[in-house]
Amino acid sequence: MIIYYTDGSCSPNPGPGGFAVIKDMEPHILGGEPSGLETTNIRMEGFAIIAALKDAAGQPCKIHSDSELWIKIITQWSITWEANGWQKKGGIKNIDIVKEICVLYRQSQAELIWVRGHNNDPGNELADKHANIAREQLFA
Repeated sequence: MIIYYTDGSCSPNPGPGGFAVIKDMEPHILGGEPSGLETTNIRMEGFAIIAALKDAAGQPCKIHSDSELWIKIITQWSITWEANGWQKKGGIKNIDIVKEICVLYRQSQAELIWVRGHNNDPGNELADKHANIAREQLFA
């Protein structure tokens, strides 16, 4: 079983961003907004989960994230949105990421696990540290 921790960073928000994927308690993937433009923390959190899902390549895995929002989007809300043709009153923010992440998740053997951020969880703290490093390296 592969164990991932993911996190995103943006400072200011919106502004320069980065994300990190920790695999088996080691920094594994660092990245940022593909467009290279200013981004948001929410987008960086989503891209981190996408990177972990792609890295797992269908293998059983656990993805720990402190983004309760993304976990609810992926496991609950998107089901209705997709059934309604990816529509909801007021629109769906970050629809590009939402569609990609949902396809990847539904084809995966991933279990999404919410962890409270900044609560001394070693994996989450490592992901947070490296998401900040990614942001700083991309925009140094």
